[in-house]
Amino acid sequence: MDLKLKGKCALISGGSMGIGKAVAEVLAGEGVDVAIVGRDEGRARAVADDIAARFGVRVIASTCDTGQDASVAAMGRDVADRLGGVDILVNCAAEPAGQKKPPSTAELDHAHLDRHINVKVAGYLRVAQAVMPGMVERGWGRIISISGTGMYRPGDTAGAIRNAAVVALSKNLAHDLAGTGVTTSVVHPGMTRTEKVDAMLQARAEAEGRSFDEVLAEMAKGTLNGAVPDAMDMAHVIAFLASPLSSAINGEVVTATGGRPGVISY
Repeated sequence: MDLKLKGKCALISGGSMGIGKAVAEVLAGEGVDVAIVGRDEGRARAVADDIAARFGVRVIASTCDTGQDASVAAMGRDVADRLGGVDILVNCAAEPAGQKKPPSTAELDHAHLDRHINVKVAGYLRVAQAVMPGMVERGWGRIISISGTGMYRPGDTAGAIRNAAVVALSKNLAHDLAGTGVTTSVVHPGMTRTEKVDAMLQARAEAEGRSFDEVLAEMAKGTLNGAVPDAMDMAHVIAFLASPLSSAINGEVVTATGGRPGVISY
């Protein structure tokens, strides 16, 4: 299928690793010029150079802390100057979650919650605000925000709050942008194999005296597909949402988990 993306320009926050990096690769393969945005300048530049060499499109690296207004504003100007504008925004930058047991609601301190909200929610808003005017002016755009299924279950108060807030933000943006040709969507990945998740599984395997494959197979039983999705699986879903073919999806949520058994979500 031709996703009709050739010649578009995408900005991917958190694009130097994990799901963001996979999205950059898939979009570049569709002929999209890409801005890899991250806090680690060296890693972002290395990823950008590698993808540019493999796919023959323009790929730039732009350093940014999405938790800071001035940093996002400067990044937005930099990307616009070098790529000529942004057609697709994939918001993927967030404080790490799920790598250790989260604090209970009673134990949750405000600084911890503030960090998660400032980077994942306010950060998503900052980057969207930086690129929306250009999208509206050109009459087309896609804003895709990566959230997570943690909003559906208790046990991680900060994670649930930030993920639910991303959905609320996306829906409000969809209403504000109605009729402009710019649409929004949210992707809720479940457990997804990335560099960090594989490292976490390897540590668990070593601690329990088991192999990596045994731990992975155990986790796979928690999906209807019998497999834990990886970052590239998520990237293919996101690439469709980034395309002109996804115009029927606006302000909506796509859950991509490999199938959650025993759950009916509305």
